Amino acid sequence: MTNNIKALLATTALFFSTQALANNGCAFDEKQEGFIATCSEEKQEVILTGEVQAQTLVTELDDFTQGYKSYQVDEAAIAPIKKLQTPTEIVVIIGTWCPDCHRETPRFIRIMEATNNPNIKVTYIGVDRKKLDPEGLAAKYDFTRIPTFIVKQDGKEIGRIVERPETSLEVNLAKILD
Repeated sequence: MTNNIKALLATTALFFSTQALANNGCAFDEKQEGFIATCSEEKQEVILTGEVQAQTLVTELDDFTQGYKSYQVDEAAIAPIKKLQTPTEIVVIIGTWCPDCHRETPRFIRIMEATNNPNIKVTYIGVDRKKLDPEGLAAKYDFTRIPTFIVKQDGKEIGRIVERPETSLEVNLAKILD
């Protein structure tokens, strides 16, 4: 057999073995909770559901990493957020499959890092395409579109940013917290 034929056979075998893997589903336990809970066979993507860590998003998911690395925080706009003294909780409901989340969530993570305010606690909740997560964390909030940034103080919602900010995340967040 010539080297060209051997190479062609090897390439064909590799192609079909990867196709078999790709068409097999994702090989994750669908009942698994937390980090990798839902797997979409249509697009061969892993959808993170439940509580998700910011670092996981910006280091392990290319769609988030690129936006995170390139975003420049508006330092003037976050000045009042840096000074915030009131304990504040921000719940961010995202879909790792969602283009709007790919755009806004990395920006928000950058903003929170730049703010570096210990009075602000952020929780990221990943949902699947039906906007659900295995633990029912997102179901506690009334939302229809993502990302949804829910700002709470003293256990009460004081504002939210849905899908995309009117001005910028920094400016809109500062207005909510003013």
